[in-house]
Amino acid sequence: MLDLPPGPKQPRYAQALQWVMRPQEFAVRQRERFGDVFTLEFIDGQPLVFLSDPEDIRTVFTGAANVMHAGAANKVLAPILGARSILLLDEAEHLRQRRLLLPPFHGERMLRYEAIMAEAAERELETWQEGETIAMLPRMQALTLEVIMRAVFGIEDGLEMERLRVLLRTMLQATTDMRQMALSLIMGPESERLQRRLREVLDPVDEELYRVIAEHRGASDLEQREDILSMLLLARDEDGEAMTDLELRDELMTLLLAGHETTASSLSWAFEQLTQRPQTLERLTEELRGGEDEAYVDAVIQETMRLRPVLPIVIRLLKEPITVGQGRFRLPAGTRVAPAIMLVHLRDDIYPEPFEFRPERFIETPPGTYTWIPFGGGMRRCVGSAFALFEMRAVLRAVLTTFDIEAVGGPERIARRSLTIVPDHGGRVRVVRRAEAVVAGAADEGALAL
Repeated sequence: MLDLPPGPKQPRYAQALQWVMRPQEFAVRQRERFGDVFTLEFIDGQPLVFLSDPEDIRTVFTGAANVMHAGAANKVLAPILGARSILLLDEAEHLRQRRLLLPPFHGERMLRYEAIMAEAAERELETWQEGETIAMLPRMQALTLEVIMRAVFGIEDGLEMERLRVLLRTMLQATTDMRQMALSLIMGPESERLQRRLREVLDPVDEELYRVIAEHRGASDLEQREDILSMLLLARDEDGEAMTDLELRDELMTLLLAGHETTASSLSWAFEQLTQRPQTLERLTEELRGGEDEAYVDAVIQETMRLRPVLPIVIRLLKEPITVGQGRFRLPAGTRVAPAIMLVHLRDDIYPEPFEFRPERFIETPPGTYTWIPFGGGMRRCVGSAFALFEMRAVLRAVLTTFDIEAVGGPERIARRSLTIVPDHGGRVRVVRRAEAVVAGAADEGALAL
């Protein structure tokens, strides 16, 4: 029998408000009441079935591409990303685009971006003042935006970079506004009012992106360039076809939003969590300054993304019925299902003391394929996951080998920035230049004076 799991009977507007304002508390409360499978109705009034049992997660992530449609489920993103974004495509079209996008993000290619990440971090740190209280989120957004512009867009020129930076910041501020999210949830992505508001900020960005694409296409040294846009221009599918300008624009916008906002949010959470746990911060700082292997910094990143996943859910639209909840529910075709990243990460049968920040758990037990899913999973796993992890390591290393950081106040609550979750005060920390660096700097000045 085809059936939907139970869920709260509140009006969809009330459910939407709670999901936007207090996503973790709201989701945890529903699981406590209804179990690992429950139904919410806050997007266009249509049912959305939350899944938090790893076996159900496995069912979705290993499901056939013609059964689990993520592109159709992500249509709310279409006005921003464009119809040819990898996040909006399904089946053969998605597979083609994924194969074209993956090579620049694999293996040794990451090392080519290390210098860009280190230089961006160094420039950011040069602006920090001794004893200053810093909201890490906007600082990390500025840093990761520079990395995207240089590593992905291939922009090095100062004036060109500044022009695009201003346009992108204006666009990002508008598209991540909470009112924008509420309007999209309640009125739907095709809302004329929403479309008009988005075009005001997207049209200038599109004009600049198409100009950058054209400049790259005409470059005589395209094959020698190492930015991701250049590699995508050279990529060919199985039929020898290249990506169109429209496809390139949509993928650049996707890489921008997926690789800039999410990484900046994760970094701000990492610093917020670390300053609230001095012993963990001290161990990480000592290991980074001592040049130890990266096992512990990786564990800190994994624990940050477990406890504070930037995206709380992913969504699939079922094209055929599936069974979930240990056989209790057979969901009909047309149902939207949501592997609940946030809830899977808070299961106490997988993560003892799940609300505690304890990186050591990932040294003891590596992340599970269906129990640690901040990047999604299966054929829809984020293509830029390696890039994001590499960048987080580089930034943590740069900050903690240059500064000591301290907490400012108590733990910060979860807040919303459109689809992502962020610290409600931006992850505030106090920075103090490490004593060894000050002494070394004074010694260098003395030597120059002689």
